[in-house]
Amino acid sequence: MVNITIDDINADVPENYTILNAAKKLGIEVPTLCFLKELNEVAACRICMVEIEGYNRLSAACNTPVFEGMVVKTHSPRVRKARKANLELILSQHNTACTTCVRSENCSLQTLTKKYNLTETPYRQHVANVIWPQTSPLIRDADKCVSCLRCINVCRTIQGLGVWGLEGVGTRTHVGLSEGRDIFETDCTYCSQCVTHCPVGALHERNDVETVLGFIDDPTLTTVVQVAPAVRTSWAEMLGIPADETSIGYLADALRKVGFTYVFDTSFSADVTIMEEGSELVSRLGNPEATLPMFTSCCPGWIRFVKSQYPQLLPHISTTKSPQQIFGELTKTYLAQKNGLDPAKVRCISIMPCVSKKDEAANTPFVLDPTELEVDAVLTTRELPRLLAAASVDVERLESKGFDDPLGEASGAGFIFGATGGVMEAALRSAYFLVEGTNPDPDAFKAIRGLRGWREGSFTVGGTELKIAIAHGLENARELIEAVLAGTVNYHFIEIMTCPGGCVGGGGQPIIDGKELAEGRAKKLYAEDASVALRFSHENQSVLKAYEEYLEAPFSHKAEHLLHIEYGELLEQCGAKGEDR
Repeated sequence: MVNITIDDINADVPENYTILNAAKKLGIEVPTLCFLKELNEVAACRICMVEIEGYNRLSAACNTPVFEGMVVKTHSPRVRKARKANLELILSQHNTACTTCVRSENCSLQTLTKKYNLTETPYRQHVANVIWPQTSPLIRDADKCVSCLRCINVCRTIQGLGVWGLEGVGTRTHVGLSEGRDIFETDCTYCSQCVTHCPVGALHERNDVETVLGFIDDPTLTTVVQVAPAVRTSWAEMLGIPADETSIGYLADALRKVGFTYVFDTSFSADVTIMEEGSELVSRLGNPEATLPMFTSCCPGWIRFVKSQYPQLLPHISTTKSPQQIFGELTKTYLAQKNGLDPAKVRCISIMPCVSKKDEAANTPFVLDPTELEVDAVLTTRELPRLLAAASVDVERLESKGFDDPLGEASGAGFIFGATGGVMEAALRSAYFLVEGTNPDPDAFKAIRGLRGWREGSFTVGGTELKIAIAHGLENARELIEAVLAGTVNYHFIEIMTCPGGCVGGGGQPIIDGKELAEGRAKKLYAEDASVALRFSHENQSVLKAYEEYLEAPFSHKAEHLLHIEYGELLEQCGAKGEDR
């Protein structure tokens, strides 16, 4: 411990602390813009400057270590003047058209500008002018970039990809795609962790709200909307709705008021996914010539990652489509047949916690015919408030209402798909039943829950030891995969999710700068699972009815045709690197 004084407060703090750590411990606010704990402590923005007694120059609080007897002033006139000057310099290279920015009112730079009473800047603006393909699910507005380096370090450290990098030299140094590539030439998975960690509006998802409104406004179309499990935990975070009114029933009411013909729960198709994937796992385990380990296939970012980084693993991927794509398929086949709809006039829209889902819907091998999309448009959780506002939905007058039939009933197993380990746990519940003929305790597999980047477990099913592993975050996934390929670990079934924490921490979720919210959202999903009577996918009566009336049986010829894709065949189409068609 060392003794220091900050703003006349004397205290002992750990000797490995920075000034920023120490100030936080003492309840003293030091403003930051570029800082992310353990990810981006590079003092690029110079907003956290403080004055240290005995030093002529100001120091960055985020990466200056404390020392015995240190005396610090965090809000002296000199410090305030320096921070304001640094903000003026940043604004001189930033597009300040805040009214049309997706991060307006939720922008760290905008907040700091107000805090330091900046109503004008003395410098002439020089903003970047970079053309970006607007068809990309991920959009970068270079003229808003503040060169904080967060995107570079998040992509490199958490996802291990290095999509972003620095270009130029000296005062011309700026952030861009590494090696000067086009976004479509990179290995980007569209996980959009760079978006959720950007302090301004330089990175955001493609805005598809007007596309969806166009579908709704067309009287010849039937519009069907599905809501992903992780959205139920976060949809109200940006709307100021009281915590006791954030149930998914209020969202169902809101979406009906927008004008959708049908409002459904993607957790239904998550249950269908388990019926297919669980059956597939049992089939592979019973076949000595089957390809093992089997990896889950629900996460499109993970699928993009394996295609570009480890295409030799494609035959190991479960052939079951993702819940989003299964829902879209059932919407235009089963639902259309059951309700007498013309499939060509049905538009399926998804509300997802994920930007990569936009790519999955429009540009993946799931789309065998580009003119026959399973899912027609995807909105992120962040786009949802914009949709509700555009449709003049009064969120203060919502009532809790259920989803529509027949694709609205879901089990707790479907809910937990949104958390890392949730797909695995849901699959194990049903795989156990398929083998043993009886249900396990619904919480029998809860030991695999948590936020460790790479977790493993072993469970006895049908007298056989089933070895499983879970990873979230692509750097953790890479470490696991390398161990599998090296033969140092041996598993039967592996779940991979691209985003830290799973879909609850997805790149399309609401942003509260500097805060990681996945853990709290996951707890909500597990609590909802524990609160419902239906906790097994194979007991969902609406799912069983869909098989009885249309799909015949899990892994039937019809189910395989509609709900599966052969990744082994895709490997041949993709070639050595596994590129998209």
